[in-house]
Amino acid sequence: MKISTKGRYALRLMLDLALHDTGEFISLKDISQRQGITVKYLEQIVTVLSKAGFVRSQRGNNGGYRLSRTPDQYTTGDILRVMEGSLQPIACLDDDVNVCPMSGQCTVLPFWKNLSKVINDYVDSVTLQDLKDQALQMSANDFVI
Repeated sequence: MKISTKGRYALRLMLDLALHDTGEFISLKDISQRQGITVKYLEQIVTVLSKAGFVRSQRGNNGGYRLSRTPDQYTTGDILRVMEGSLQPIACLDDDVNVCPMSGQCTVLPFWKNLSKVINDYVDSVTLQDLKDQALQMSANDFVI
């Protein structure tokens, strides 16, 4: 399983909104400058996040984007699934009921199910607040003598 650029950049965009939340809307131009991602690409990502209800937008001079909820209410799994769809390592695990004709005799299916559980448990255990706290701690340790 590979996470696409859109998935990775969506996490960065959401983290940027969390880190720079002052109650005001944040422009994509500002996010673009901080993250090194083009505004055009951010527009594509924020459209998906907005439709999912993850961000709110405002048009106009003081327009931009902000989180719809507090950072602790988003998991990285939520964000990645909005951008990527299923995080299953193999296609036959995408549906609730495995419709693969080999599933009854597939000797490696338990491995794939366990891998899926590990992946999903992990991404669902890390919140945007966790990423924010980590980023703040990393920046606090960034000093020069």
